[in-house]
Order: sequence, then C-alpha cells, then structure tokens
Amino acid sequence: MNILVIGHELQAAECRQKLGDVHHYEITAQPTSDSINRAEVIFDFLVEEESLKRYANVKKPIFLNSVFTALASFKKKNPDLRTVFGFCGLPTFFNREVLEVSLLSVDHRTDLEKTCQLLATDFAVVDDRVGLVTPRIICMIINEAYYTVQEGTAAREDIDLAMKLGTNYPFGPFEWCKKIGIENVYQLLDTVYHDTHDERYKICALLKRSV
Repeated sequence: MNILVIGHELQAAECRQKLGDVHHYEITAQPTSDSINRAEVIFDFLVEEESLKRYANVKKPIFLNSVFTALASFKKKNPDLRTVFGFCGLPTFFNREVLEVSLLSVDHRTDLEKTCQLLATDFAVVDDRVGLVTPRIICMIINEAYYTVQEGTAAREDIDLAMKLGTNYPFGPFEWCKKIGIENVYQLLDTVYHDTHDERYKICALLKRSV
C-alpha cells in the first residue's frame, strides 16, 4: 500500500516498525494535494489547519492524531471530513501490537476493519475523547511518579525499577516520560484535566517545574 506519513523521521520510523517494509512510505511534514492523491492510507501525526482543509471530501482512510484534540472537534473545523479515524501519535504509542483508534461514527467501523486488515494490524476502538485511553493512563502514572518523588518517598531510579518488576511495564514512568517527551506529557495531562476536571490529572508541581 502507498502510505502517506505526515510527520518527521521519528514518526516515520515507528510506522515502518509497526506496519513493516511491505508498504511504500511517503514522508512529509507538509502534505500537498498530489501526495494525498497518491496515498491509499494517510497517518497524520501533526494535524495542522491547512492539512484539514486538504482532506475535505477525501474518501480514503485518514488517521488523525487525536490525542490532544478529539475527532469531533476536527469535524467541526472541517465538516467535509469523510473517512477519518483518531489515533495517538505520541512517541511509543503507535508501534504497539494493537492500534488504539477512535471513530466519528459506528458506520465507519467497517472501513476501519478493512483498512486494518490491509495493514495487518489488530485494533481497539475507544471513545472519542482527548487522551484516548492508554496515553491518559500512562501519563497519569507518570504524574503520580512525580508526586512520589516530590514527597520524598522514593528516587526516580527506584520507581522505574519497581514499576518494571512489579507490573512488567516495558519502561518505568520516568523512562517513559523521557521517550514520550515531558512537554507532551504535560500537554496531555493539562488537556485531559480541563476535559474531565478529574483531580487525578492535576499536574504535579515538580512535573511543571521540570517542563
């Protein structure tokens, strides 16, 4: 398949790791009408205003990074969006066994199933909410880890080791924070907190200072 990846080399590398070398990848930070026309599937990690305009009435599958902005909000900006799905484009969340996806409508599930079959990936549909599911859980754990350090309960290295040994996570919370990018963790927590007003997502002062 011809896959258009709108992002940078880090995102391109994750796509190749996740989807394999059987596809042809075109990588760009600024898609054109021609590159969109050439693509069979689009993964947009950046989702800028100009890109949304170019997607008007495009019927091919388009995956939009909806970790900070829900699909419904993208639809409000461009009512002519057609077959679009939400996904998490933050580092470490794309290259997983199961692709976490949100939908604008249950009617799009059949299109999603066909697309994921062609991409040879399993998928899980989650609610169209900022933060999706896995990213908000991981960032909440990172936030709690910062609270633990702030309170003097344990050192960062000890927390990382305990989480990997105790939960079999691939990374400890501070390791994961570094891979995701602390600015991304901060933005996700801030976005989810304003969406839910849940105290679990209120950003730790130490994390704020670290940003």
